[in-house]
Amino acid sequence: MNHPLGRLYLGLSAGLLSVPATAEQTVVLDAVTVSDSRFEERADGPVQGYRATRSSTATKTDTDIRDTPQSISVVPAQVLKDLNSTRIDRALDFAGGVSRQNNFGGLTFLNYSVRGFTTGELYKNGFAVNRGSYSAPDTSNIERIEVLKGPAASLYGRGDPGGLVNIVTKRPEADVFTRFKASAGSWDRYRSSLDVNTPLNDDGSLLSRVNLAVEDNGSFRDHVDSQRRIVSPSLSWQLNPDTQLFVDAEFSRTEAVFDRGIAAVNNELGSVKRSTFLGEPNDGRIRNDNQTLDLALEHYLNDSWKLRLANHYTQGSLNGDSSEASRVVGTAVSRFYRQRDFEWNDNITQAELHGRFEVGNWQHQTLIGLEYENYRNSQKYPQSATSLDYGLDVYNPVYGQPKPAIVKANDFFERTESYALNLQDQIVFTERLRGLLGVRLEHIEQTAQNRTTQVSNTQEKDAVTPRLGLLYQLTPQVGVFANASTSFKPNGIGTQGEVYTPEKGLGYETGVKLDLFDSRLGATIALFQIDKENVITTDANGDSIAAGKARSQGLDVQFSGQLSDAVRVIGAYAYIDAEVTKGDANVPKGSDLLGIPQHSGSLMAVYEFQDGALRGADVGAAANYVGERSGLAGGDFRLPGYSTVDLLAHYKATENLTLGLNLNNLFDRTYYERSYNAAWVMPGDPRNISLSLALSL
Repeated sequence: MNHPLGRLYLGLSAGLLSVPATAEQTVVLDAVTVSDSRFEERADGPVQGYRATRSSTATKTDTDIRDTPQSISVVPAQVLKDLNSTRIDRALDFAGGVSRQNNFGGLTFLNYSVRGFTTGELYKNGFAVNRGSYSAPDTSNIERIEVLKGPAASLYGRGDPGGLVNIVTKRPEADVFTRFKASAGSWDRYRSSLDVNTPLNDDGSLLSRVNLAVEDNGSFRDHVDSQRRIVSPSLSWQLNPDTQLFVDAEFSRTEAVFDRGIAAVNNELGSVKRSTFLGEPNDGRIRNDNQTLDLALEHYLNDSWKLRLANHYTQGSLNGDSSEASRVVGTAVSRFYRQRDFEWNDNITQAELHGRFEVGNWQHQTLIGLEYENYRNSQKYPQSATSLDYGLDVYNPVYGQPKPAIVKANDFFERTESYALNLQDQIVFTERLRGLLGVRLEHIEQTAQNRTTQVSNTQEKDAVTPRLGLLYQLTPQVGVFANASTSFKPNGIGTQGEVYTPEKGLGYETGVKLDLFDSRLGATIALFQIDKENVITTDANGDSIAAGKARSQGLDVQFSGQLSDAVRVIGAYAYIDAEVTKGDANVPKGSDLLGIPQHSGSLMAVYEFQDGALRGADVGAAANYVGERSGLAGGDFRLPGYSTVDLLAHYKATENLTLGLNLNNLFDRTYYERSYNAAWVMPGDPRNISLSLALSL
């Protein structure tokens, strides 16, 4: 750590550890509103029903969402449970303005977009977990999913300006319980999960929880299947009244057939069957292993100051072969053969000092944070040339062709180190007016090496990313807010190991937060504009350069809560106008950004019986609409809009046994949920059904 920010990191770490525990009067900034006086929500805990009232994703402090001057959507575990969803894609449909993007052949949660900008930023308990080829998160260990809208670099550092997703995992609880769930569905999809919570000593100071899930999935896609095994243990240890230790781990293995989807003939969809597989069955499955360990120590220095030290370590590997379509030529696709051998590891260390104090009539909640990250990524993917000789007829694919010769080595190594200082202050000016100030100072060292040519490129960059927000409570039910924030992100490695100038973003947002029906229903309505520069384009010589620009602007609406004791609802709507404002010959100015519908919306409502023989049972429906969108960056290929309707029902057979039924895509609509180009189009699931059994002990 010879860089000044590295020395600052060490110095401030020592300073934090020596903060004197002077007596201060506790300042309470936020009031908690709950519909049940017996339930007190925490930002890292369960949500009652569909409406969350608190979150830490936007501030890294436990803050009332109504007091946060930025849009944040929370999708609680109850939504995942009602949908019987095992992946988070479906849940994000209810976050508003989130679109599905490239999922790396179905292996990972590689990309999604928020407010028009595609990103791979995925966080878990405040730590980035998207490094390398992290497998798609499993819902078995998820307490809530939170989507922070707009640039978030002042807290999280490098990232895209549209926003980010943060997963809050299940933590040990004081009660003893065991929850088992099993489900079976169309195309031989089988899954079972187990959630075991147990105190490990008599006084309840040491708590444990383990979540396990096993699944074997067939598919409506020919020759496509997958298996997954995941174990997520966690511990909570109250060392003394002022100190608590958290340990969270995850071990997962996913084995799946690499599947890029179908092709569009003459840029038209519909003639190729949804089930057509354009890979090669004898390639087998690709295996993705991930191991993660998080440690967090929280110590209260006094009633007003808290020290948090945390470390996140993850490593993973991805290995296997695939045959992938490249271009559509008439009614055939050309293909190439690729062998993947990926390995990565990431280590993140955080030190944070949280404090509350009062200066004059202003109440402050401050955060001083230090972060160091060391990321390594090795990618070997030798491949053949792209050829029609190894291609397929999209209407009558004939498999089993000899594998073509490998002609490209594709052997790259990336190293990224960063040192950062976060400063944040949440201020209560008056009972009605609140403010938020934040800034992150970050130094990044990035090296990319082409191990085939032995060419190496290194880049060092300093970034200052501020954020400002204000919220004024017009009435107890209506608050207005505005914010401005920035983003910063190093561009990825080029195909020859190049390192490009980092992307930068600037976002503005203004809106209103509503607290309706005696705090049963919460809603946020926001207008936004985000600009991004240094997007990778090509110059007149055809060389890649960081010179492009893009803009996204629009309207974002989200709501969730209880219309009555019996009816819970969650929904969202987004209007997004996202386009290239400075491009090149391949992606000219005025082009729509890839995969971004102008209009999208969702609504789910569930009715729970309150009395009689059906007490505790429920019935519901979920509707989702996604408008027409670009299917190829800079091209004329479009994905048509679509709408789907799902039905759900649960019957409480006994106090401990619940039976569930989910009927998805009720009207069997043919739709396409994502694409990268005309040869990589992923169709959505046809009508399907799943049955589930949940047992609590």
